Amino acid sequence: MEQQEILDLITEAIWITVQISTPIMLIGLVVGVLIALLQALTQVQEITLVFVPKILAIFVAIAVTLPSFALILIAFMERLADKIIGIG
Repeated sequence: MEQQEILDLITEAIWITVQISTPIMLIGLVVGVLIALLQALTQVQEITLVFVPKILAIFVAIAVTLPSFALILIAFMERLADKIIGIG
């Protein structure tokens, strides 16, 4: 494998990581901002009020998006396996 091919694989792996993590992180961000707004409006400063809804929203988002993430990762692994087989 050439050095450029290795760099391309690393770049693709980083891009896939960003693709997979972005929707989950955005959902966590939105839920966190909504809860912070709710806390600011009601002046209820309960620490568990921040974490529990955010964790639940992230778990639901992962459960919903997991099939599409699996397809992306399977396609990447197939391309990577093809390159590995091409070497040997």
